[in-house]
Amino acid sequence: MTTILGLSGSLRRASFNSGLLRAAQEVAPEGVTVVIGSIAGVPLYDGDDEAANGTPPAVARLIAQLAAADGLLLASPEYNNGIPGVFKNAIDWMSRGEGLALFRGKPVAVTGASPGTFGTTLAQSHWLPVLRTLNTRPWHEGRLMVSRAGELFDADGTLTDARTRQRLAGFVAGFAASL
Repeated sequence: MTTILGLSGSLRRASFNSGLLRAAQEVAPEGVTVVIGSIAGVPLYDGDDEAANGTPPAVARLIAQLAAADGLLLASPEYNNGIPGVFKNAIDWMSRGEGLALFRGKPVAVTGASPGTFGTTLAQSHWLPVLRTLNTRPWHEGRLMVSRAGELFDADGTLTDARTRQRLAGFVAGFAASL
């Protein structure tokens, strides 16, 4: 059994990127499980707070999920042509202390959905220096940018477009086959 940890960089209830991960769970090939983690509850990083209180429970949960996963799938929104701060903050927390070793060599795929016409092209590119610094193994054989997401997801953030689901299925299968 192959396990992929999926993380959405959005906190919105009806997030397109969270919906993309739920759809990835549904279209994953046989023998592949997509476990969806949550960055909700991850506080802003504060070294003084870390020294006084240790790793916050929300971060400890994510670290445990990353340790159990064969690969990491980031569903990243694009805010102001870059990585959402809340998402980067969660990854920064996860890479503290012993968590850093979990990223070393970990296969990572990046995708994203956006209401704009370019999908999340710039955010996906902005993840590359971060993934390189963490010594991950970025998966470059596939790319999926979901543009005009407002037309492809319903009001609850559920992916309803059959063509996009098919593209997502191919993306997830390709990533899983590389693990």
